[in-house]
Amino acid sequence: MTATEPAEVTGHEDVLFRVERGLGWITLNRPRSINALDHAMVREIDARLEEWQTDPAVVGVVITGAGKRGLCAGGDIVSIYEDARSGGTASVDFWRDEYVLNARIASYPKPYVAIMDGIVMGGGVGVSAHGSLRIVTDRTMMAMPEVGIGFVPDVGGTWLLARAPGELGTHLALTGDRFGAADAIACRLADHYIPADEIPTLLDVLDGASIGIAIQQAARTTPDSPLLAERSWIDECYPSDSATEIVEKLCAHPDPAAQKAAERIVTQSPTAVAVTLRSLREARRATNLRQVLDQELIVSKAALRSHDLVEGIRAQVIDKDRTPHWSPASLDDVSSELIDSYFATSVGSGA
Repeated sequence: MTATEPAEVTGHEDVLFRVERGLGWITLNRPRSINALDHAMVREIDARLEEWQTDPAVVGVVITGAGKRGLCAGGDIVSIYEDARSGGTASVDFWRDEYVLNARIASYPKPYVAIMDGIVMGGGVGVSAHGSLRIVTDRTMMAMPEVGIGFVPDVGGTWLLARAPGELGTHLALTGDRFGAADAIACRLADHYIPADEIPTLLDVLDGASIGIAIQQAARTTPDSPLLAERSWIDECYPSDSATEIVEKLCAHPDPAAQKAAERIVTQSPTAVAVTLRSLREARRATNLRQVLDQELIVSKAALRSHDLVEGIRAQVIDKDRTPHWSPASLDDVSSELIDSYFATSVGSGA
């Protein structure tokens, strides 16, 4: 191919691939659903990354999202809902392959550049925050909001959040709160801040020979992190291994932000909050990402058979009445036996 010839674009319509200027380009191409991932997309991305890993014509990889709304809003929640209702296992197969992809990205031997512009949630975090060069913008809006649908942060999210400074990751996981570019960098989920209107220029000049230099030159000073400014009360209230005790400390704290966090947590699935806290503590003790992905698959499989996952997706996505009826209904009613049951089945992720 000469310099004037366009790069060949391959892949099915939901995810596009091309090799250009020494880089493998991945474009998530479902803008109407904010580029939500389905199983076919995950498998095709993983296969292409495996191919490019040993291709001398590909020096690095760049992943972007089509449209203006975001890189990726996560997995296909409606499909998971239907699978859970029918007692199927398709979601387990999807998660297993998705976690294999997450592990590949985390250990990729070539630069992996993630353009984390706009919405980046759930599975979108999995295909970006494990990369080696993670770029956020003034439009970045990240979250691991799984507790709000009766689920638990996955795609290696518990590994990432457990390694944020202090208890910042615990706060984000239990509240499901959204956060921007500065907080993403502060929590070690991203590396560089570049204004969104400067991203097209960066993508135009990126090439395999100068990928790191181009990003360094384009990077701007990161804004102040609101989360870091609140770290004092967060680190004070969240160290416990008991979700009930965390909420009690938040409610008793004089800072209104702490009380607001407590209000957020008690609206989420009590079971998911308790299991998420346990998952984070286990992830903090783990020695590598693959161990955590194995654990997340065990927990995800248990969640698929739970009342709260179906009810949470129904309330937030299907009926959109925003009034889920959790069972158990409060943190006080979540038994240690119920929490233990989410970790009981020994299932390998294959990651």
